Amino acid sequence: MDAARGTSSRARDAVVAGAQGLALALTAWIGSIAAFVVAMVSIALIPIGVGVFTTPHVLAMVRRHVGHRRLLAAKWARERIPSTYAPWPKELRTGVVGQVELCFFLLKDRATWRDLLWLLTDMTAGGIIAVLAPSMLLDGIFGLLLAAGLWIPVRSVDGGFWYAFIPLSSWFNAFLAGLLGAAWITLGLFVNRYLVTAHFRLTRATLVPRHPTELEQRIDRLVETRSDALDTSAAELRRIERDLHDGAQARLVAMGMSLSTIEALIEKDPAKAKQLVAAARQSSAEALAELRDLVRGIHPPVLAERGLGDAVRALALRLPVPVEVEVELPGRADAPVESAAYFAVSEALTNAVKHSGADRIWVDMSYAGSERMLRIAVTDNGGGGARMGGGSGLIGVERRLGTFDGVLAVSSPVGGPTMVTMEIPCALS
Repeated sequence: MDAARGTSSRARDAVVAGAQGLALALTAWIGSIAAFVVAMVSIALIPIGVGVFTTPHVLAMVRRHVGHRRLLAAKWARERIPSTYAPWPKELRTGVVGQVELCFFLLKDRATWRDLLWLLTDMTAGGIIAVLAPSMLLDGIFGLLLAAGLWIPVRSVDGGFWYAFIPLSSWFNAFLAGLLGAAWITLGLFVNRYLVTAHFRLTRATLVPRHPTELEQRIDRLVETRSDALDTSAAELRRIERDLHDGAQARLVAMGMSLSTIEALIEKDPAKAKQLVAAARQSSAEALAELRDLVRGIHPPVLAERGLGDAVRALALRLPVPVEVEVELPGRADAPVESAAYFAVSEALTNAVKHSGADRIWVDMSYAGSERMLRIAVTDNGGGGARMGGGSGLIGVERRLGTFDGVLAVSSPVGGPTMVTMEIPCALS
């Protein structure tokens, strides 16, 4: 019974891996080839000025294509392929000057050229490795069909037909073709999953830098994200001080003045004093509500008390769009990591509700213990077309996650769906 169950599981996994390999091969031979050709043409047109305006959009499309492959690597092979793009400029001038600056900023980023090299690798070796997975299963099934009698009509159409190295001239040869087909299927059962993993590892080897200078660039990115974190903390502190000064503090001062007046009127005009006591009670309730809202904005109570999963579920209940939340977390991360993840999910959900036109959203949270990686995916069935920047707030999310060496990827083809994936290295307790 156990052996049969194991064989069934292996066969199912091999078929799934074959389908994934077919999808990867088609994406490589259609998407990667088209993206590479368009990118090369656009870059070649830079000297005459046209490419200056087209290249940023083309490279953004290439990054989305690469980002989608990173998502598939994490989902299908649990292979983390980090993003090493240079931090996006905080300020860009408008008009033609800003377009030129953006174009040359992208071209100076070494990660851009690694993306283009990956397109070349994906359309050749990557596509070949991926297509082997479905090919063995399909070729094996074809061999079994030949042994079942299909060789007769095939031979009538093509008298010199061979299956691999076997000429189809008799039932005995057809039987040999069936044996070879069974061998292909058996081999596929054992190696298909490894072929898909090998495809993603080739992708990782192409996209992830190995040279020491790239490590220095990574360190520079971490230094900048730490600086961004300090700036964000300072801005948050100023906001809290302003809210306290304009809200709760003003109400508490007014309450103090009311209590002084009550003290003077309590014997002379008890009725008036009673009215002021009621007003002071109302002011205290409003001050308490403002303090609770302020604290909730800093660190939601449900996040502190029940963890990231329940905090996101509570957030989803307040949205006007149905949200399905799947959580597979064996423990809790440190409070700063949970806070960053919570507000990142909040921003992604807000974007989906405001801009996507979706009628359903999915949030999946999981933890890869072997990689010590928290993974969160926010997917909606809206119209797509989302991108980094453009006032979406995703740049801020990326910088916030970068504080913890986390990465963010957006896959949003026109027509949808949109998937925002976040990965944060951390340990759970």
